[in-house]
Amino acid sequence: MELFNRLGATKTASHINSSERKVYERRRRLEAKYDEQLVAPTLSYLQAKYPHRLQHEVKNGTVLVGSDFHIWPGQNSTALRAFKKFADDLRPALVILNGDVLDFPLIGRHAPIMWESAPEPFQEIEAAQDHLHDIAVACRRARKVWNLGNHDARFEANLAANAKQYRNIKGVHLSDHFPLWEKGWSCAINSLIESGRTMVKHKPRGGGMNAARASTLNSGWSFVHGHLHSQKVTPVTDYNGDRYGVDGGMVADPSFKQFVNYTEDAPLDWRSGFPVLTYRDGRLMQPELVTVWDEKRVQFRGDLIRC
Repeated sequence: MELFNRLGATKTASHINSSERKVYERRRRLEAKYDEQLVAPTLSYLQAKYPHRLQHEVKNGTVLVGSDFHIWPGQNSTALRAFKKFADDLRPALVILNGDVLDFPLIGRHAPIMWESAPEPFQEIEAAQDHLHDIAVACRRARKVWNLGNHDARFEANLAANAKQYRNIKGVHLSDHFPLWEKGWSCAINSLIESGRTMVKHKPRGGGMNAARASTLNSGWSFVHGHLHSQKVTPVTDYNGDRYGVDGGMVADPSFKQFVNYTEDAPLDWRSGFPVLTYRDGRLMQPELVTVWDEKRVQFRGDLIRC
């Protein structure tokens, strides 16, 4: 049993000088006898759910956080180009995709609005693979983390609801298509350093204009979220010192097609850009925002940067 779990059928057969057919027969007998599934290494990822929380320590360095890419084929927002540039220029220690990297409108729970068209899931995945490859190349050896968002979760949720018999086939899990990125529901930075504790996750506590502040007060840590697309930094100071609530905004462009119909041309308190987190001796400095200025430039630290 241990050999099969570690080596798989082919290598186990070679190791015990037997045939694969006999190995599989023995596997079935052992599974029936011990009521325990034997899983080959190529399928072992199926037994592990996405981690509840990933951990990372940054004593001196930067962390790049991009939320709400909502990638569609043929789109390349100003903030997305800037994110790739900053991943190269800032040499971050950690790059976090903070949810809703993909959009998946065709497999969401909401009905289509009139006769709107949208890309197929495979087209979105292919487009995202291209962009995420560019980011991975730009950030070099930085750790690459992907906090899942509600739109990202549509991919596996739809399959689990409608085709659960395929759960043991490679390809039905998001990680199969993006192996370079560690996936989880949140990422805790400097959890052992009181002045640097930062929680990064897609959804805040509640909604509305005070979500970043509420999340920071409720967690006791600095808190970076996406989901609301608003982009702001809210300092919170008490007897414990300074903490920061950060709405990361959106890397997508609010004018893109995927947002037009369901927002019904309402005025949107949305901003395109992303935050940069800087740590000194483990302590979080006031987070900085990269915000789109026009179609070719972003604003950062008082400068307009072409991208």
